[in-house]
Amino acid sequence: MSLAHFLQQHRGRLEDLAQLLREERQQLSAGEINGACLADLAKRKQHSLEAINHFEQQRRQTLHRLGYKDDRSGDVDAAQDAGCLEQWHSLLALAHEAAELNRTNGTMIGIRTESNQRLLNALQEAAGKGLYGPDGRARNHTGKVNSRA
Repeated sequence: MSLAHFLQQHRGRLEDLAQLLREERQQLSAGEINGACLADLAKRKQHSLEAINHFEQQRRQTLHRLGYKDDRSGDVDAAQDAGCLEQWHSLLALAHEAAELNRTNGTMIGIRTESNQRLLNALQEAAGKGLYGPDGRARNHTGKVNSRA
């Protein structure tokens, strides 16, 4: 398989990952989170990342066998020699885009998690200043929440 063909297949895998990340961002931006959908996306992302990693290992092994350095300069040299340097740069740009999407989605997840934790803390406080007293025993609660809290 030529390097150009290999890079084309690699690009397809990265495009699939980027699309999954866009879908994840859309789900995270929705007012109501669909947990089942996010879990499915996470599973599909993991599968996609495993395929990309496997493909990348194969690429590195092949380039090493052909005598190229196992670094960015070796990648560029191999792409230059194969006449597909533009394709290589395009692949790097797509990988950067996917990494940025993943970072942003992670930030969104962190913000939602923090917001949910604050809400949970407020509800617990409103329900009776905690579930346990200073002696470690459960507090008696009436189960009512003050509507003015």
